[in-house]
Amino acid sequence: MRQSQLFTKARKEAPADELAKNAKLLIRAGYVDKLQAGVYTYLPLGLRVLKKIENIIREEMNKAGGQEIFMPTLQPKENWKTTGRWETMDDLYKVSDTSGRENALGPTHEEIVVPLVKQFVSSYRDLPFSAYQFQNKFRMELRAKSGILRGREFMMKDMYSFHTDEEGMVKYYEEMKKVYTRVFTRVGIGTTTFLTYASGGSFSKYSHEFQTITPAGEDTIYICDKCHIAVNKEIIEDLKSACPECGGKNLRTETSVEVGNIFELRTRFSEPFNLSYKDEEGKEQMVVMGCYGIGLGRVLGTVVEVLGDEKGLVWPEAIAPFRVHLVDLSAGNEEVSTYARALYTELNACSIETLWDERDLRAGEKFAESDLLGIPLRIVVSKKTIDDGGQVEIVDRKTGQVRMVDRAEVFKIADGSFTVGLSD
Repeated sequence: MRQSQLFTKARKEAPADELAKNAKLLIRAGYVDKLQAGVYTYLPLGLRVLKKIENIIREEMNKAGGQEIFMPTLQPKENWKTTGRWETMDDLYKVSDTSGRENALGPTHEEIVVPLVKQFVSSYRDLPFSAYQFQNKFRMELRAKSGILRGREFMMKDMYSFHTDEEGMVKYYEEMKKVYTRVFTRVGIGTTTFLTYASGGSFSKYSHEFQTITPAGEDTIYICDKCHIAVNKEIIEDLKSACPECGGKNLRTETSVEVGNIFELRTRFSEPFNLSYKDEEGKEQMVVMGCYGIGLGRVLGTVVEVLGDEKGLVWPEAIAPFRVHLVDLSAGNEEVSTYARALYTELNACSIETLWDERDLRAGEKFAESDLLGIPLRIVVSKKTIDDGGQVEIVDRKTGQVRMVDRAEVFKIADGSFTVGLSD
C-alpha cells in the first residue's frame, strides 16, 4: 500500500485527554480514533492488526475443534430473566423499543448459545463439541480510562464447550489452557503472560485468567517462576500465599492486565434452560459446560503497553499491519524513485506486505513516523544507498540494528530468514 493513499494521518502530539500509553500511541500513529470514553474506531492500520490477532485465535480455536458461529448482539430480556442475571448483572446495557420490548446489548452470550444448542442436542451421541464466535460486546463500564484495555464496546472471542460429564469438561478445559498459552505466545506476549488462579465466582471454586505483566494493569498477581503460574491477589489468602502447583512460597508480586479467561460453567446455564441429553441408558442428564474468552482489543492494547517504546509502537511480526515499511528518500530524484517503485512491486509480487512511504517529506519526518508506526523492518532507498552498489538500508524496529544489503538479499524476508539474521 502507498502511504499517501492512507486517508488517516499520524499526529505529532498525543491527545491530551488520554492517560494510557496504548491509547496515546495508537491514536498518534493513526491506528484508532476515540469516539467517546471506552469506545474506539479501528482505522485501516489498527484493523489490520486486530484482524491478524483474530486469525491467530481462529486458527487455534479450530485446531481445538471449535466450530465458528456468529450470534446476535441484541438479546431478549426473557433469556436473561431465565438465568436470573437481568437484575443481578450491574454492567448490563438494557434497551427498549417503541413497543416496550426490552433487550440486552450482549456483554456475553451464555443466554443465547444455550437455547441455540438445545435445538440440536438430545443424545449423548451429540456430545461433546465446542462453538465460538468473534462478536462486539457491550458493558456499562464506569471506569473506562485505560484506552482500549477497558472498553464499553469491545471485540471478544467467546467459546463454549458442551460435554456429557464433568470429567470430559475438565479434560477439555485443561487442553484449553495449552491452547491459550499458544495464542499469547504467537501474538508476542507469551513470556510475560501467566496462567493465573482466580476466583471462580458462582461457577466453581477457581477460574483461570491469563495475566500479562505491565504497569498499565489494574490487577495484582503473585508469580511462581518455577511453575510459570500466578495467583490473583483476590484469592491469595485462600491459597495460603503458596503456589497451587508446587506449594512454594517464594512468590513475586507484579501488576498485570487480564488478556483472557476460562471458566468451568458446569451446569450453571444448562439447568435454567433445561439443556439435557439422554445417556446410554436413556436417562436424562444435564449437559456440562465450559467457557473461554479473549478480548481482542485488550490483547492489542497489552502488546502496545508491553512492547512500545519512547519512539512509538513496536509490533511483533505475526500481528504487524505490514511486514516492511519501504521509506523512499528520492526527493525528486527519478533514479531513486524508479528503484523504489520497482522494489515495491517486487515485494508485493513475493507476497511481502509492504507500506511504501513515497510522500514528499523530509527524511527526518519519515524516519520519526516510521518509528511511531512500529512496522518490524524499515527499508530505506536513497541516492546514497543506490550509489553504494545499488544497496538498501534495513533497520530492525525492535533492536535498532542497521545493515546495508544487496537488493537480492532483501527477498530473504519472504521466508523470514532475514529477520533472524538481523536480530542475532
